[in-house]
Amino acid sequence: MSKPSLYGYTLNELKALLSPSFRAKQIYHWLYHHYECDVLCMNNISKNMQDFIQTHFSISQIEPICIEQSRDGSRKYLFQTRDGHSFESVLIQMRQETEHKSEKWTMCLSSQIGCKVGCAFCFTAKGGFVRNLSAAEIVEQVVAMKRHAQIPPHKRVNIVFMGMGEPLDNLSNVAQAIKILSELEGLSIAARRQTISTSGIAPKIKTLGELNLGVQLAISLHAVDDNLRSRLMPINRAYNIADVLAEVRKFPVDTRKRVMFEYLVIKGVNDDLASAKKLLSLLNGIRAKVNLILFNPHKGSAFERPQMSDVKAFADFLIKKGLLCTIRESKGLDISAACGQLREKIESSTALKQPQSYKIPSRVDMKSVDSINVSQETFIES
Repeated sequence: MSKPSLYGYTLNELKALLSPSFRAKQIYHWLYHHYECDVLCMNNISKNMQDFIQTHFSISQIEPICIEQSRDGSRKYLFQTRDGHSFESVLIQMRQETEHKSEKWTMCLSSQIGCKVGCAFCFTAKGGFVRNLSAAEIVEQVVAMKRHAQIPPHKRVNIVFMGMGEPLDNLSNVAQAIKILSELEGLSIAARRQTISTSGIAPKIKTLGELNLGVQLAISLHAVDDNLRSRLMPINRAYNIADVLAEVRKFPVDTRKRVMFEYLVIKGVNDDLASAKKLLSLLNGIRAKVNLILFNPHKGSAFERPQMSDVKAFADFLIKKGLLCTIRESKGLDISAACGQLREKIESSTALKQPQSYKIPSRVDMKSVDSINVSQETFIES
């Protein structure tokens, strides 16, 4: 088993492994304030502590092997893991810096390599499912993108678990990553700035609510009847629209927030006013916000991008009826923006680096620290 990454620990978990415990806070500052991934460069850490960390822990477990940048400032990252697999993340510049306002960023994080859900419109489904990402691999996506884009550590960003994979299918690691990302001594990304986007695993929506992490919830709905949704999203056969909405109605939502319903608008499939009327009826009684997403075309897809006039008519109808609705601004249309597209392009054109012969571990159970070769004793600095 490979050594666990420091990115996989909350501050209190790291304190429990190190003595004196203030070293954990120092290490956190190096990781998340300086984006440092070489322990030997942490010059206020003792040599004994550096040796201990090098022996028992790793830091970086992913590396960018391809980065595409759009004219609109969006960046698509293809990361490679230590076991030779690849996955994508996206950095979206929502607003450029002006004289009176600073730039605004959103990060789309992956939670899995590949995906089991198999949505008909998603390019990720083509590659199948490989494995879950560890909490450390999820957290490091944020660090790597902030480092590359030179985003200051204090700069607020929004996080959306909307990359490759189904977040609720890897809930334990996603939940751990959320806790780490929100650490005040670390990246300090408040839970309310983090959104989990799910295709609708109804029992896991309930579990997420019980965890009470304080994150926002987004539901990938995309259709207003079970027949169409099952064609677009096979998961609907297991958890239909009624099942999903029943759990959404019970989900703890901040009174100042709304549940986001993502609706991928596809030309001639779900872009008509009859669908808008059904959507309005479905969401009756839910503090909801609808986000209309224009289908992002990719090679081999049977679907087409809708006309903007139809999308605006759809949105106008909902707004006039009192349902909050926005049209997501399309980003990265001049690069491999569709989810899974960059990964497919690179893997089909060139072989990735030779995978190493060890396994990336999932989150470490702090009750059995000896299983990661740290021994049952914490490190005590001499």
